[in-house]
Amino acid sequence: MEYDVIVIGSGPGGYTGAIRCAQLGLKTAIIEKYQALGGTCLNVGCIPSKALLDSSEHYYNAAHTFAEHGIKLNDLQVDLAQMITRKASVVDQTTKGIAFLMKKNKIDELHGLGSFVDPHTIKITKEDGSEQIIKGKNIIIATGSKPMSFPSMPIDKKRVITSTEALTLKEIPKHLIVIGAGVIGAELGSVYARIGSKVSFVEFADSMIPTMDKTMGKELQKSIKKLGADFYFSHKVTKVENTGDEVVVSIDTSKGEQITLTGDYCLVSVGRRPYTDGLNLEAAGLKTDARGKVEVDNYLRTSVPHIYALGDVIRGAMLAHKAEEEGTFIAETIVGQKPHIHYRLIPGVVYTWPEVASVGYTEEEVKQEGIPYKVGSFPFKALGRARASMDVDGLVKVLAHKETDEILGVHMIGARTADMIAEAVIAMEFRASAEDVSRMSHAHPTYTEAFKEACLAATDNRAINM
Repeated sequence: MEYDVIVIGSGPGGYTGAIRCAQLGLKTAIIEKYQALGGTCLNVGCIPSKALLDSSEHYYNAAHTFAEHGIKLNDLQVDLAQMITRKASVVDQTTKGIAFLMKKNKIDELHGLGSFVDPHTIKITKEDGSEQIIKGKNIIIATGSKPMSFPSMPIDKKRVITSTEALTLKEIPKHLIVIGAGVIGAELGSVYARIGSKVSFVEFADSMIPTMDKTMGKELQKSIKKLGADFYFSHKVTKVENTGDEVVVSIDTSKGEQITLTGDYCLVSVGRRPYTDGLNLEAAGLKTDARGKVEVDNYLRTSVPHIYALGDVIRGAMLAHKAEEEGTFIAETIVGQKPHIHYRLIPGVVYTWPEVASVGYTEEEVKQEGIPYKVGSFPFKALGRARASMDVDGLVKVLAHKETDEILGVHMIGARTADMIAEAVIAMEFRASAEDVSRMSHAHPTYTEAFKEACLAATDNRAINM
């Protein structure tokens, strides 16, 4: 079989790229190693983790806020098995939805390990050992990433686990030690903290979510600390050992001392690595850089012009929606269109509760680059809608250019900020000023009023409700 486009990998970038190729009239095939489509995001990442986050948040609210709302419950319990079952159902529905979209768009869905034979030829090795050969005028590498680890933290998938195993535990950990307080560690750590686990975060950096604006990390720590979590910042893990029923984590502290933490589970969430295993890139004339990433140009072309790559296997943030934009970008580039992606305006979100969302420059970045700026912020506790829902933790922080007032960055922590950040993205795509947003009518009472008020605060300190 010969195709206009072969996509290797069916995660958000792969399946979005395949659909856009098909929409543009290109004969398209998609290859997936596993039986279910959707890649890490839909199967063991974004979707299942959000399902568990929502379940844990419902339980926590039932236990801690329902009485104040006038809702009385007796004998409240966590049924972890049912939480996991519901999560699996959400995943199943979602992956079946992707399979439907492949059929709807007449995309050939092929299963097995795809590897290069030469720059235009792909061999698909199936589970039963049989092989299929296909050819493509264009090929898109969209194979995503896998959890990282270090030799000092051997993963056994029993007591020392990754995010994948954390989604299918059969018991609530008594003490969960989380190595890494970035996005994945924060999200999954908060799931178990909400349903009764003692959670300890060990982070090499000096704050939670260290790649985001420092204010967000401080505010998120305050919120998660209310769940009883402990934090060990600027600490280095030197050894992780499964002793049978326990895990012992050896740590060098920021003061040069050595301590140990003992728990029944240890979640290793120290980042992810590009997954190109088994692709046989050399046969296509490709190689990876020192970090395992495939190098691409501004058109997402590799050193072999008809082979493209996207998402977690190339430079940039490892985000599902970034990969989706790149899938569309590649499809439109192949047919001669002139798409664009503004990478600075791809938002980042942490789906804890409160949620954290961010787009544009952090305050640390504008300082480093010497950009003149001003700051406006507004706390959720001053927001009527937040008080009504008892979601008063958090704030919205706006960075604007000191001379032009153009919005440079928006950083939010609070209820529904994962959805609210889209307003900031749109404003910044059109290069809006803080005053532009402050003069737009926002429905009252809503959470989005916090964004307007923060923009007012950045515009000559004009916030109304603070």
